[in-house]
Order: sequence, then structure tokens, then C-alpha cells
Amino acid sequence: MDFDFLSSTMITLLQAVPMTLLLFSLSVVSGGLLALVIVAMRVSGNPILSGFAKGYIFVFRGSPLLIQMFLIFYGLAQFSVIRYSFLWPFLREPVVCAILSLALCTAGYTAEIFRGGIRAVSPKEIEAARSIGMSRLLLVRRIIAPIAFRHALPAYSTEIVLMMKSTALASLVTVWEVTGVAQRLISHTYRTMEVFLCAAIIYLVLNFIILQAMALLEYSLSRHRRAVPAALKA
Repeated sequence: MDFDFLSSTMITLLQAVPMTLLLFSLSVVSGGLLALVIVAMRVSGNPILSGFAKGYIFVFRGSPLLIQMFLIFYGLAQFSVIRYSFLWPFLREPVVCAILSLALCTAGYTAEIFRGGIRAVSPKEIEAARSIGMSRLLLVRRIIAPIAFRHALPAYSTEIVLMMKSTALASLVTVWEVTGVAQRLISHTYRTMEVFLCAAIIYLVLNFIILQAMALLEYSLSRHRRAVPAALKA
């Protein structure tokens, strides 16, 4: 191992971390917002909206993310209605295409995770809230959403970690995040082991931080489930 090369490689790869974080944060936020719309359509009871949501989830969960990214990056340019629209200055950018494909994909998975959380809400709690005259909006905000999110959080944290790792695919559409910079370094130095080792360490640290943040959030939302110390019971 050449530790001088490792240190210089690590410094170079760390300069690409902001791009990785940009891809991750924007795709998770936009995908989460889209998932809320999809899951609302899924549980709405309207057969048209529910059917559209089912189809969306099936397509984006059933096809590889890499193919989705290629279709968006290479395929949208084939439609003249898109090339001559106001969206084209944005959609021709690799970063925008990467964020869009990541967001659309995670929205399908996240919608199903949130739906599972909603189904975990006890009907008795909903009936109790309705019995005291809660409106539908207040019922969702005070009862359904908090309980569903707590139930969905463990599975959602896994999806968040997968999204961090999925940002590596953006390198295949010429976005120079950590993996893209690593591949470019390998093409110049032919030292695969050292470069990918540094990249793996960066992803491990980022995912560790994410998991710790999600664990802290889960801990803060589950205070009512913690055992009361015996000294306080006395």
C-alpha cells in the first residue's frame, strides 16, 4: 500500500462528496414528497387514482434504476416536445436527470413503505379520534401521520441508505460524484484497489452518519414506549 497515494486519493475523492450529498439530499426530499402524493392516491379509495399509484409503484419498483436513469438521460432528448419546451435547459443537464431518476425510483419504494405504516395504525385509534369530532385533516396530522411514520421509520431508514449507495450510478451519466471521480482516477493511475478502498471508506462514513441520525430520530419519536425506571415507579 502506498499511503501517500491513499492520502492524495482520499483528498481528491472528498472534493466530490458535496456532489454526492447534493444528489442524495435532493432526490430523497423530492422523492419523499412525491411518495406522499402517491400513497395518498393509493389509499384514496378512488379506483382511477389507486390504479395509477399501483402502476407507478409497479413500474419503478420492478425495473432497474440504471435503466430508468438511462431512459431519462438518453431517452427524453428524442422527443421534440421536450427539446423545445422550457424544461429542456434543465433536463439536458446530467445532474438534473440523475436527481430526477433517483427521486422517481425512491418515490415508488417509499410510497409502499408509508402505506405499510398507515396500515399499521390501529382502527380503534382512528375511531376514538372520530368520536371526539376530529376533522379528517386533523385526524391525519395528529393521529395517522405520526403513528404511521414511527412504524415506517425502520424500513425507511434502509431505503435512505440504499439511496446514498444508489448515487454511485450517477457516474454512468457523467455526473462526477465520488464514484465517478474514483473511476476517472483509476483510468489515469490503474490503481483500482487503493482508489475504490478510499471510495468505500467515504460511503461507509456517510452511511454511518445517516444510520445514527435515523436511530436518533427513531429514539426521539418512541419515548412513550420506553420502560419507566423502577425508581420512578416507586
